[in-house]
Formats: sequence, C-alpha cells, structure tokens
Amino acid sequence: MIALLQRVSRSAVRIDGQLVAEIGRGVNVLLGVLKGDEEKDALKLVEKIVKLRIFADETGRMNLSLTDIGGSALVVSQFTLAGDVKKGRRPSFDAAMPPEEAKRLYRLFCEELGRHVPVQTGRFGAMMDVEIHNDGPVTFILNSKALP
Repeated sequence: MIALLQRVSRSAVRIDGQLVAEIGRGVNVLLGVLKGDEEKDALKLVEKIVKLRIFADETGRMNLSLTDIGGSALVVSQFTLAGDVKKGRRPSFDAAMPPEEAKRLYRLFCEELGRHVPVQTGRFGAMMDVEIHNDGPVTFILNSKALP
C-alpha cells in the first residue's frame, strides 16, 4: 500500500459539486492499494500515520503526532499511486489491486484509522474534487512494504 500523506490546515472532497467530506487540522491521505497488499499492510500504515511526529510543538519543531494534536484524517482512494510511467507516455496500472479487493482494504484502513482519530472519506472509485490546504507544505510518501 502506498499513502501520500499531507499535513493540512483543512481538506475537503466534493463530488458533482456537493461537499461529501471535510476536515480541519490533520492529514489528507491519498491511499493506493497494490496487488499483493494484505490486511497487515493497512495496519502498518495506520500505526505509522497516527504516531508520525509531523506537527509542530510550541518551539516550532516537528514533534507532535496526529493523535497528540487531536487532528482528523481525510482518506481518499487513489489508484493512480500504483501507476508505472517508466515506458511510453501512458501510465500502466497493472500494479493496482482489482477494485473489489482494493475497496475492502481501503475500508479496513479507514476503519482502523478511525479507532485512533476522526476520519472522513471520499467515495471509492468516484471522480472527486479534492481540496487540500497543505500546511508547510509537509508531504510524505509511505509504502507499507518499506515499514518494519
């Protein structure tokens, strides 16, 4: 699983002009599910995201976690994170997990994250307008296969 994690002052998702999700201070998570991913991949990413110290303390140092600040998460499915652009000009999405299984792991990820912090979500597979107010900017790419 790949998560593009952005520290945000706020974030929102609109579908067909309608607001479907919105958070204040916290993280926006663009989540890509890859072939071969399992439940343990979702659990590893959740554990890392809730404890990652990416928020400023009183001295301005990145020393506080999402749970420390009482932040929220907005999770958006993003199969294009599985895109391979090495050959040609059209991305290949062969590494992306088929939608039904990806949806199951996406939901598991959101449920597990929701055990730690308030979670809002986009709509799996929908065309969405995602508004991201990146705070910093602070952005990290997390790959579950690279985590202990």
